[in-house]
Amino acid sequence: MQQINELRELLQSPKKIMITTHHKPDADALGSSLGLAGYLKKKGHQVTVITPTDYPSFLNWMSGNDEVLIYSHRTDAQAKAIINDAEVLFCLDFSALSRINELGGYIREAKGTKVLIDHHLEPEPFAEIMFSNTSAAATAELVYEVIRDLGDEELIDTAIGECLYAGIMTDTGSFRHASTTRNVHLIIADLLHKGVDICKIHRNIYDSYSESRLRFLGYVLKDKLTVVREYNTAFIAVTSEELKQYNSQTGDTEGLVNFALSIEGVRFAALFIDRTEAVKISFRSVGDISVNEFARSHFSGGGHKNASGGISYLSLAETVEKFQSLLPLYAEQLAK
Repeated sequence: MQQINELRELLQSPKKIMITTHHKPDADALGSSLGLAGYLKKKGHQVTVITPTDYPSFLNWMSGNDEVLIYSHRTDAQAKAIINDAEVLFCLDFSALSRINELGGYIREAKGTKVLIDHHLEPEPFAEIMFSNTSAAATAELVYEVIRDLGDEELIDTAIGECLYAGIMTDTGSFRHASTTRNVHLIIADLLHKGVDICKIHRNIYDSYSESRLRFLGYVLKDKLTVVREYNTAFIAVTSEELKQYNSQTGDTEGLVNFALSIEGVRFAALFIDRTEAVKISFRSVGDISVNEFARSHFSGGGHKNASGGISYLSLAETVEKFQSLLPLYAEQLAK
């Protein structure tokens, strides 16, 4: 209650507010940010959402999307000025300032009050007010709870509700992951009551593939999937040349790792994407296998117990070789 009371006091009068989220925002990152922004604007605050990078076009339907400032070298001065001028800085869906690239340094030095709303493990203590719940299914779930606990549940309209629903739907894997609790369903029930069109949201996110993205998916599943039965593991490795060949856009590799995990008997899955400057990695697991621990120990990453990310500055081939060399160390866990 102390945190919510501090936030209530902070927001009593109109403020200049900046909201940001993690690198390459997904539906939870953008949905929680735009949902919170819509609420704060209703309360009379001046709000700007800044993203560290671009994000998938299948998220462009969200209310407030047209006003998002996407950080780049071209917008650096504008973004820095907004951050420096902000009285309140909301940091959503990331646990460390390193997850927001250049914006991290600007926010660390900013004079405004920093508010963290996040559900990832081991949050960095950079914020004065923290709403950190690692058992939450999505940051959008936490944003809903913050608005409710501030006594403003009635201000959540259809547009705000659709943003929050998108975040919860995607981070729960369409409500199939273990994080889908009774609380999640109660929140979804309330969002439905507010007029959220769940069919439209699902179509916008999952049924809007470009032809090139679908052909890329087919190629990857046919030719790039490796299954290591000895360790109940599967992985996909994609080169930068293959991304160019299929004109891969932001968001086109999202969800690929889940196909590897969907194979019967597979308990650990990884996706390696050569982004030229580094190899970006996604890890997924089932049961008690902690990919958060694995990513933190070996690939400078982290996230959730069963869903984490990492990075490697080795070549793609060397990164995959390193990954495979580590599997024997986890043989006992992977065999269960």
